[in-house]
Amino acid sequence: MNPLTQLCLWLSAHTGFPGRRLPAAAEQLLCVAALAAYEETTAATGPKKFDRRVGAETAAQRTHALRRSLVHYKCDNSAKV
Repeated sequence: MNPLTQLCLWLSAHTGFPGRRLPAAAEQLLCVAALAAYEETTAATGPKKFDRRVGAETAAQRTHALRRSLVHYKCDNSAKV
């Protein structure tokens, strides 16, 4: 169920909403708290935000970056002997 729908049901049961309303700041605070609580519950059960690193892939990317950096190396042969 939508968290704001749950909040409206709670407000109607406990405060007589919409006949009687709380101050605007209190309603905003309750809305933000309901959305934050919903986000916390979905974050705990939702998909993981970080993937595991694959060792071979990480090593290949590191080697590729090293080889790309070596391509730009310039040799200075101007030293006179």
